[in-house]
Amino acid sequence: MSNPMSSPVSTIKENSNKSIWKESIAPFMSKYGIVFILLAMIIVMSFMSDTFLRTQNILNIVRQISFIGIVAMGVTIVIITTGIDLSSGSVIALTSVLVASVAHPGDSLIGALALGAGIGIACGAVNGIITAKGKIPPFIATLGMMTAARGLALLFSDGRPIPNLSESFMFLGKGVVAGIPVPIIVFILIGIISHILLSKTKFGKYTYAIGGNEHAAKICGINVDRYLIFIYMYAGLLSAIAGMMLTARISVGQPSMGVSFELDAIAAAVIGGTSLSGGVGTIPGTIIGALIIGVLNNSLDLLGVSSYWQQILKGAIIVSAVLIDSRKNKKS
Repeated sequence: MSNPMSSPVSTIKENSNKSIWKESIAPFMSKYGIVFILLAMIIVMSFMSDTFLRTQNILNIVRQISFIGIVAMGVTIVIITTGIDLSSGSVIALTSVLVASVAHPGDSLIGALALGAGIGIACGAVNGIITAKGKIPPFIATLGMMTAARGLALLFSDGRPIPNLSESFMFLGKGVVAGIPVPIIVFILIGIISHILLSKTKFGKYTYAIGGNEHAAKICGINVDRYLIFIYMYAGLLSAIAGMMLTARISVGQPSMGVSFELDAIAAAVIGGTSLSGGVGTIPGTIIGALIIGVLNNSLDLLGVSSYWQQILKGAIIVSAVLIDSRKNKKS
């Protein structure tokens, strides 16, 4: 029953306000809301801690998330196709010990880097082939790789770290160029490359098409199996790059390296707006998601909050992001 006191003018204004919100404000907040959340976190922490906005602390935050961020970019592309990659952490460990074994003083740096890249690509190719050709769910295929790659890392190293790395190799993790740590530089470069690949090329266009509707993509003539294999190979390559930089950072090949990295990478992608239902996601969004995780961890450290709370809050944020994504999908 309508309010007898309402007038046609007030009704028109109310409908106009709803239209403005629906057509302008809501889409804007949906697209850039994650950026405002990051900015809000930074502003709040700048008041709560005098240390937070210092240049060294900001560099530390970005350097710490650069490893997760690089892995998350590959995971983002996989998730866009409605897939998942649980093997990232184990690929990091396998890359770490194998590359450390050929990165001693006097060994070829190019050879070590080529070996690391080859390991990542090979692991990704196996994931892609099992998923695309074997029609095995990505969760199971990459879970198998997660177990196998970790086992291979432990077998090769006998469960022990591999030390004595060359200075040129350790520069990848500890070096500084023009005041900027090398891991940050690599993170930025891979971010640019991945963004161009996903938003400006046929590869990216087909990736979104596969995630949107794989059956329709096949009907349109897209070789879905081939592109899925390439996508998992790219994710494996990025995991290997992160593994090499982490190894260089801690100056030792470590078979236990990368534990839970896959979960943090998935978290960064989901927080950044990548839909687990497929077809939606961006590299800038994933970078923002990784930064939110980094700022959250750093903030809690500065405030003296237990690391256990960091895990709890991270879990809550992930669940909240998935719930928001689920509501968006229902509305659409």
